[in-house]
Amino acid sequence: MGVALLGFISIFTLVQYFAAARMAMGLAGGIRIDKDSHPRLWRTVENLALSEGMPMPKVYIIPDESINAMAIGRDPAHAHVGATEGLLKITEKYELEGVMAHEMAHIKNYDTRVKLIVFGLVGAVSALAQFCWLFIFGIFGSSRGGEQRNRGVFLSILMFPLGVILFFVGIVAWLISSIIGPLVMNGVSRQREYLADATGALMTRHPEALMSALNKIELFSQAPVRKNKATAGMYFSNPFRRGLFARLFSSHPTTDDRIDRLAEMSQDFF
Repeated sequence: MGVALLGFISIFTLVQYFAAARMAMGLAGGIRIDKDSHPRLWRTVENLALSEGMPMPKVYIIPDESINAMAIGRDPAHAHVGATEGLLKITEKYELEGVMAHEMAHIKNYDTRVKLIVFGLVGAVSALAQFCWLFIFGIFGSSRGGEQRNRGVFLSILMFPLGVILFFVGIVAWLISSIIGPLVMNGVSRQREYLADATGALMTRHPEALMSALNKIELFSQAPVRKNKATAGMYFSNPFRRGLFARLFSSHPTTDDRIDRLAEMSQDFF
């Protein structure tokens, strides 16, 4: 039983590893673009890729009025980056460059691979939990009449030990996918956001650009139309509303903390 469950999680995670980038962009509603349809965003990403000697990622527009961006992919050769329509409307050229440099930094530092693996694992465990609940409901929750009902009662008694095991497996899988997994993922994500800010600032040699973009996002951003906790850590800034309690479970550090660190970096290195 344990081997079968481990095999299920391994196969599901492997499939997710290769398909999750497109799935994440699909959850965000991303629309792939080229240099002719959206030259401003395309050229910004292209210039950053050329300056860093990185492969050109697939570029997306996210039809959302919130001010945000995201990056995902298992390695630089299979990377996807996206920016919301709200980000393109409100940012100046240097601010957009700062934000996209941050996203390219995630790709360069292989943060996107880590997030992709965690995304796949959490998805696999969540699918396992759902499978357990559906199996238990199918065996013990169905109602039949006559002879079929008698057979159903016999089958329920026969499958009772397996049902008990799956019940506890489902509870553990739910705890991991809903509470433990996101907590671990968000803790790692917060630290990698600081690193991506620093790496992106080194790419552009202009940390003030990223600081200015962060200020605008803090002042004018709104919650995205398509909210999904599984992809929250892939965005440039926290796509959910931020309160005192929510900060403990946030995938991103506070904007003030990020700006303070960039200000220190600007004084020390530029």
